Amino acid sequence: MYRKNSTLELPEEQMKSYGYQVVDAVVGHFCEQKNKLPVAIASREEMDNMFLEEAPENPTQPKQVLDFVLDKVMTQSTIVSHPKAYSFVPGPSNYISAMADTLATGFNIFSGGWVASPAAAELEIITLQWLLKIFRFPAKKGGGIFTSGGSMANLTAIVTARNIKCGDDFSKAVIYLSDQAHSSNIKAIRILGFRKHQIRIIPTNLEFEFSINKLKNAIAKDKLQGLQPFCVIATAGTTNTGTVDPLTKIAQICKKENLWFHIDGAYGGAAILSKEGKKLLKGIEKADSLTVDPHKWFFQPYEMGCLLIRNHKYLKGTFTEKPEYLRDVEGNQSEINFYDHGVQLTRRFRALKFYMSIKTFGLKAFRNAISYNIHLAEQVEDLLRKSPNWEVISPATLAVINFRYNPISANLSEKELDKLNEYISKKVMESRQALLVTTVLNNQIVLRMCLINPRTSLQDVKDTLNLCASFAKEKCKC
Repeated sequence: MYRKNSTLELPEEQMKSYGYQVVDAVVGHFCEQKNKLPVAIASREEMDNMFLEEAPENPTQPKQVLDFVLDKVMTQSTIVSHPKAYSFVPGPSNYISAMADTLATGFNIFSGGWVASPAAAELEIITLQWLLKIFRFPAKKGGGIFTSGGSMANLTAIVTARNIKCGDDFSKAVIYLSDQAHSSNIKAIRILGFRKHQIRIIPTNLEFEFSINKLKNAIAKDKLQGLQPFCVIATAGTTNTGTVDPLTKIAQICKKENLWFHIDGAYGGAAILSKEGKKLLKGIEKADSLTVDPHKWFFQPYEMGCLLIRNHKYLKGTFTEKPEYLRDVEGNQSEINFYDHGVQLTRRFRALKFYMSIKTFGLKAFRNAISYNIHLAEQVEDLLRKSPNWEVISPATLAVINFRYNPISANLSEKELDKLNEYISKKVMESRQALLVTTVLNNQIVLRMCLINPRTSLQDVKDTLNLCASFAKEKCKC
């Protein structure tokens, strides 16, 4: 029986053997995931029956625990890196970054302050500088911080904007965003104590872009009422459609009205590495702050978001606290303590995976992967438009496309089409052969594909569309 051990250690050889088994499992997953069913389906009752137990008082053999996890936990999780995972924003990931995360966790590196790990802080500075250059932010004044994801990056940006533009009194402050802005922005605004009457959700136009005229009207009306417009949140790649707001025009409004300009580029920002994306993202460099999510289209594992900012002093001025227990670790001004640039004091070494994957593959590989994704979505759009059965609702934009099953010969009502496309999604998910869910655009229920996995092929999509069509014909005989 495994010996009780109050030091929580294993013998060296046992640690090696255990580690080899974990690595073998991860490698096997990366190599074989395309042959697995991507969707996991289970009820709470089924999960309780499988896992529910009291915390064990006595030890269990390490291999027994590992085998149980590999057999029961990993097989009951949707594979978001699968080539046929199209929904939400997939997480393609990459093996180098996964191993980098293992190193960062294995060495248990604290990445909050310079004294705790100067190398971790330096690599965060370096990788942030890479991103500042990619997005054409000021090299000397610019800065940023890696976060758990886009939600925390957006929260950090809005806190900073409020501090710089409003100070301590934000009772009359007003913030503006579109009806296609990501929900994390609304959540952040509410967390920060803003009331509903301080939030302006501006309707988008027919192309799902931030309406410039409606934004101007809203700002003018609020100023006439004695309120304080202070921030506009634009989106560079909306989750629903991949749409990029008119960034240059919004930047001009913000400059004229002295408003903070935040861009949520969590989804689409990485597309700047491609020729097509760079053109669509024109004006992104004019933001005061920018959210990008490396764990999306920069192909990093969860959790890794990022906030870039035009002037790094704004972060330090917003988040620095001076507790007595940190008085000896401040260092000089060039030695950045990232706990002074954001919410977290204790921070994991997120920069390592981004650093190692860029160093290993090179930016060119990332550029090629992103360009491939954009072209794949365009190919899918062309395929859909040539079919008598499919209707494109929102064209391919930054690798996102929305469509619905609507045969020319069927003459179905809008209500019938909504039910049919909901049925298609339900049946595809129940088959577990693809992760494909619906969204709502212009009050229509549609199917949405987000094609940012560089390992997704056109044949994968064709197979999925054929599966969808078979369920549709089964349902409506059309």
